[in-house]
Amino acid sequence: MTEPNPALRPSIQPVPIPLNEPRAPFAATTVRLAPAIDSAAPVVADPSAGVSSAEPMPSPNAPVPSTPLPVLDAPTDVLTAAPERMPEPVFVSPNAYPPPAPVMSAAYSAYIPEPLEDLQTEIIPAGSNAFPFSEPSEPLAVLQANSISAWFGDRKVLDRVSLTMEAGRITALIGPSGCGKSTFLRILNRMHEMIPSASLAGEVLLDGVDIYSAARRLTDARREIGMVFQKPNPFPAMSIYDNVVAGLQLTGKRSTRSEKDDLVESCLNKAGLWKEVRDRLRQPGGGLSGGQQQRLCIARSLAIQPRVLLMDEPCSALDPTSTRVIEETMIELAREVTIVIVTHNMQQAQRVSDNCAFFLAAQGTPGGIVEQGDTRMMFDSPTDPRTYDYVNGRFG
Repeated sequence: MTEPNPALRPSIQPVPIPLNEPRAPFAATTVRLAPAIDSAAPVVADPSAGVSSAEPMPSPNAPVPSTPLPVLDAPTDVLTAAPERMPEPVFVSPNAYPPPAPVMSAAYSAYIPEPLEDLQTEIIPAGSNAFPFSEPSEPLAVLQANSISAWFGDRKVLDRVSLTMEAGRITALIGPSGCGKSTFLRILNRMHEMIPSASLAGEVLLDGVDIYSAARRLTDARREIGMVFQKPNPFPAMSIYDNVVAGLQLTGKRSTRSEKDDLVESCLNKAGLWKEVRDRLRQPGGGLSGGQQQRLCIARSLAIQPRVLLMDEPCSALDPTSTRVIEETMIELAREVTIVIVTHNMQQAQRVSDNCAFFLAAQGTPGGIVEQGDTRMMFDSPTDPRTYDYVNGRFG
C-alpha cells in the first residue's frame, strides 16, 4: 500500500488574537466565529500517483483581522439576543487516507457586530424567578377576629379570642381536642350561625369590614372566605369537571364554556391534581382516592376565587404521600390567598405555617388562646410553659 503524501495532511497553526485593543462598549453582544474562506474546492487524491489535483487552497496561516474580544461590562444572569449560526466543527483523524476534503480553514476571524439596538434582549436579575406563580386578582386579605366568644345553648366554648391572620401567610391553630379551634374556624366564615342553638359575640373583620354586618350578604362572605373540611366531601355523582365549577352555579356567576375549561385546568393545577385527572375529567369525583378527593375539594374552593381559605385538619385522614402533596399545595397557594389551618400534627404546623396560635381549655372552662406568634419562636422558645409542654408532646 502506498504511503500517504505528507503534503496532503492539513497543517493547523495557532493564531494569536490580540487582547490589548481598546474595549468596545457593551450592550448586548453576539460573538460568531466564521471561516476566513467561504468555500474551497475538494481535494481529490490519487493513491497510486501520490499527488492530488485541486484548486489552490488558502494558506492555513492566513492573517487574522485584529479585533478585540467582547467584554461584559454589566453583570447579568441571563442574556438573550438573536442567535447566530456557528460553523460545524470537523474532526480529522491523523491516520485518515485519503485526506478529507477541507471544508473550513484553520484561520478564523472574530468580530463584534454593531450595537444590537433593534434586537429583543432580556436581562433577568440574580435570584429572580423566571416563572412566577400567577398574581392574585385582588390584594391579599387580612382576616382579624376581635374578642370572639361563642356559646352552644348555655355552654360557653370560646372566651374573648382575638387573632390577626396576616395577608398571604399560613396561620396554624393548634391545641388539644375540645379547646374550640374548629368552632373558631367555622365562625370565620359564618358557619357557626347555622347551628340553631349557637350564638356568638365579637366581630370578624375582612380587610376592616365586619362579615357579620347586617348589610353584608352571607353568600358574599362565603365567596371571599372558602372552607375545606376534615373529611373530603366532593359531590360523588358529579364529574370531576362539574365538581370544580359547582361553586360558580351556587354564587350565580355566569361563564362561557371556554372560560369554564380554563378555570377547571387552572384550579386543578393549583391543587396539584391536573396531571393526574386531565384525561378523565368526565368521570365521577367519588371515584378518586382520598388524597385526590381532598385536592378536588381544594380546587372547588379555589374556583370561586376566595381571598381567604380555611382548612379544618385537611390531612388527618390521608396517607403520608397525600399529606406531603397537600402541604406543598398550601405553601404554593399562600402566594394567592390567606390560609388558616387547624391541625393536631405539630410537625405539619412547623412545616407549613408562618404564624401559630395555641388554644387551650381547662376542664369546665371555655377555650382561649394561650400564646400566639411566629411559628419558629413558638416551637423553639415559647414564653408560656404550657405551650412548651404541648409542642413537645407532654400532653394533648
